[in-house]
Amino acid sequence: MAQITAAQVKELRGKTGAGMMDCKKALQETDGDMEAAVDWLRTKGLAAAAKKSGRVAAEGLVAVTTDGARGAVIEINSETDFVARNDQFQAFVKTAAGIALDKGGDMEAVAGAPYPDTGRNVSEELTHLIATIGENMSLRRSAVVGAETGAVGSYVHSAVAPGLGKIAVLVALNSTGDQGKLEELARQLAMHVAAATPQSVSVDDLDAAAVERERAVLIEQAKDSGKPDNIIEKMVEGRLRKFYEEVVLTEQTWVIDGETKVAKVLEQAAKDVGAPVEIAGFIRFALGEGIEKEESDFAAEVAAQVSG
Repeated sequence: MAQITAAQVKELRGKTGAGMMDCKKALQETDGDMEAAVDWLRTKGLAAAAKKSGRVAAEGLVAVTTDGARGAVIEINSETDFVARNDQFQAFVKTAAGIALDKGGDMEAVAGAPYPDTGRNVSEELTHLIATIGENMSLRRSAVVGAETGAVGSYVHSAVAPGLGKIAVLVALNSTGDQGKLEELARQLAMHVAAATPQSVSVDDLDAAAVERERAVLIEQAKDSGKPDNIIEKMVEGRLRKFYEEVVLTEQTWVIDGETKVAKVLEQAAKDVGAPVEIAGFIRFALGEGIEKEESDFAAEVAAQVSG
């Protein structure tokens, strides 16, 4: 058998887009014949994955997993919602979420981590899945949140299976209070975050550039009133407070009762759990947010096919 070099494996990967281990196996099976190796990958469906890599993948699943006071969220995309109901894809996303927790949310580390019982890494296993299912897929993002002492709560909206869905949220709470009550509060807060989409935990955490952009808009709006500068300043400050109530978690109105501020909910919770409660952080992933999706005219597509 011919000795297979790293350069040959790299060249074949460049030609086909298949995973490194699959390329190595193809070269071994064909005694180092590059063209025969390409054909070998094609017959296995592995080379086809490269052709799909340019297609927009904005569907798929987000997943959460927790371990003690830590949790991870991951998003893995596919071209169609149909794939989200595929058992193989769901199993892959769930496994990848566990790996993301282990790797601290570092997506590059996740992609290069060994995928259990395959001899491939996560990225290569995804390429194998693309070939098997027949759609482009991508590892998009992951993140981890945790508390020094306390609990993490999760919530998944539009769940297709436990921990898998369209919107995934984790909330971490720092507290030495009753663990069971903390976990339930964290879960309720995760539901709130899913619905209210806050940008930060507190006003101090809010992105300074976002605040200045909002202030500039409010100043221009207030100037149109024709009022004196001292009145305009008060108008702007009042409207900024309303802005904080919309985007800052502790300033938002608790979705569960529609009345209480989240900051007050935390104060009341401290009495219930027997210790102060602080939000250590939260993560909210909504499937496909920020991805530019291709708009298609189904009727036009059908008409084109008929006329063609």
